[in-house]
Amino acid sequence: MEHIASRRNTWFALSAALLIPCILALIIHGLNFGIDFTGGSAWEIRYTDSVDTEKIVAVFADNGLPNARVQQVGDASEHRYLIRTEEIREGSEEKKKITDALGTLGTLVPEDESLSTVGASVGTSIRNRSVLAVAAASVGILLYIAFAFRNTQRPFLYGIAAIIAMLHDALIVLGVFSILGWLFDVEVDALFITALLTIIGFSVHDTIVVFDRIRENLANRVASSFEEIVNYSIAQTLVRSVNTSLTVLITLAALYLFGGSSTKNFVLALLIGVVAGTYSSIFNASQILVAWETHEIQNAFNRIFRRKQSPSATTRAA
Repeated sequence: MEHIASRRNTWFALSAALLIPCILALIIHGLNFGIDFTGGSAWEIRYTDSVDTEKIVAVFADNGLPNARVQQVGDASEHRYLIRTEEIREGSEEKKKITDALGTLGTLVPEDESLSTVGASVGTSIRNRSVLAVAAASVGILLYIAFAFRNTQRPFLYGIAAIIAMLHDALIVLGVFSILGWLFDVEVDALFITALLTIIGFSVHDTIVVFDRIRENLANRVASSFEEIVNYSIAQTLVRSVNTSLTVLITLAALYLFGGSSTKNFVLALLIGVVAGTYSSIFNASQILVAWETHEIQNAFNRIFRRKQSPSATTRAA
């Protein structure tokens, strides 16, 4: 089998090429937060015939809601429309007035109407708790892996490598959704956070499988160098990791193609995360261990610090 570990700089470069546009998108455009995080109302309506979305937007603008966004959801034959706008209360005069105005555009199907509203303070609380959940999961994973690999020489290194691979996967998913939000108005909702936490769990699970085989092979000294041991461990787990991921991807693809529109973004996030997680477990996490053991990481930091210190050293010498 080809020596995967010896090509680690190639794998790191590929990850950097994927991460740079994702990070730039997050810095420049951020995420397009849905009403779960910003507060507001999501109002789904259905007509018996097709209606121009611009006319629906105009109805909301005429009623003092100029920022309403409308998109057709589900099959085109169903004539369903989802309107995201500022907060509208169920049973209010405002809602009744808008409903009457929407009725002038075509025949509404009342039994298929739904309105969900989230207050701004609730949305902020959900966003803060989501960040806290991701942070708590990261710390818990670091501590668990450090404990699980406590018999190795550097148990925390295994935990740090797993966290770096996990952040790699999360940033790719976040960056892709930032780009999708910028180009196609794709929103991030509370379900997206569920997908992100699921991706974190999947990524770390796959990484631990590789790490555990490295630990066993280290104890058995199956090769003379740490790099050779890591490469041998990857070879032993590669087919299992790829097969597991493929079965998950096939299921997710079926859900994306044939599932409901409300879960499409959730499934898309999982699809991206599973691919990224499989890659990072094989080509990133274990390669970080090798780069540390061969002192490549330490030497890179030393070169950086020497460059920063060289101007001051030159000044003192003068």
